Amino acid sequence: MDLYFAPLACSLATRIALYEAGAQARYIQVNMLTKQLAEGGDFFAINALGQVPVLHEDDGWTLTENSAILPWVADRFPQARLAPPAGTRERARLQQWLGFIGTELHKAVFVPLLSKDTEEAVKAYARGKIPRRFDLLARHLESRTFLLDEFSVADAYLVTVLNWAPYVGVDVSQWPAIASWAQRVRERPAVAKAFADEYEIFRRTQH
Repeated sequence: MDLYFAPLACSLATRIALYEAGAQARYIQVNMLTKQLAEGGDFFAINALGQVPVLHEDDGWTLTENSAILPWVADRFPQARLAPPAGTRERARLQQWLGFIGTELHKAVFVPLLSKDTEEAVKAYARGKIPRRFDLLARHLESRTFLLDEFSVADAYLVTVLNWAPYVGVDVSQWPAIASWAQRVRERPAVAKAFADEYEIFRRTQH
């Protein structure tokens, strides 16, 4: 199994899931500026959109999009209990949170704010979406340890996305329930290792 990733990008969520599962995988780095693979080759040949993550199974089958890859990893390694069973209401709730993180936070808020090419009016529009979405998330987390009853791939995705907040001037401490949740999740051994590994890779790429 191969995971095509860029350090600290949204593909970090899949690395976290794989670490949590104790899964054996090969991690292939992508330069998101040049769309070239660290080991050589054109990433567009792997994913026509040039986006990470891409999961490549040993038989040649590939999968893209966090909302598909994360549940797939959870189902491949059921012993890790990273997702509720298919067909249950809790599984539907997992999909709801993956959708919320992917569309309402990742794409609607952070992508415009992280891009150097985004016009200021668009950035202001994105910032205007933050309070209602973060308020909703904070209310949900006020009395919960995780997004669901147990740690899941949704938590892996959310902690990855919220890691971008300081880089775009979003102070998560305004929402104590979110801040305490993030600290708690980042203290999990697999999560801490995934972050440490990718921070080190990111640091090396900056020189």
